[in-house]
Amino acid sequence: MNSKVLILGAFLGLTAVILGAFGAHGLKELVLPEQLVTFETGVRYQMYHALLLLFLGSSSVVNAKTKQIIFYLVLIGILLFSGSIYGLATNNLTAFNFTTIGFITPIGGFLLIVSWLLLLIKFLKNRADISKN
Repeated sequence: MNSKVLILGAFLGLTAVILGAFGAHGLKELVLPEQLVTFETGVRYQMYHALLLLFLGSSSVVNAKTKQIIFYLVLIGILLFSGSIYGLATNNLTAFNFTTIGFITPIGGFLLIVSWLLLLIKFLKNRADISKN
């Protein structure tokens, strides 16, 4: 499981850097400044969660089952949250109207919040277990 988590973290980090560079250089002349800020929000959250996965995959504090749940929450959350933000920010450049699927952005955000909440609960549970010993 650790290798899957680390690979996804590295992939999300890599693509966040690529998308960030694309946004800063390739999109600057094609979209409005507000759209570029929106695009950068998607990149920023993708990178935050790449770092989360790299930490998680390197940690022995969190068990495999919890890692797997967080892995899927982050994967689906980033696809829905950042993916929809990328589409919405570049909506005027495509034939597809991403505003029709804009409702998935908060669903993705909710999944990302749940991943952090699950990690917090796991840390608190581990702390309580250590205190008992």
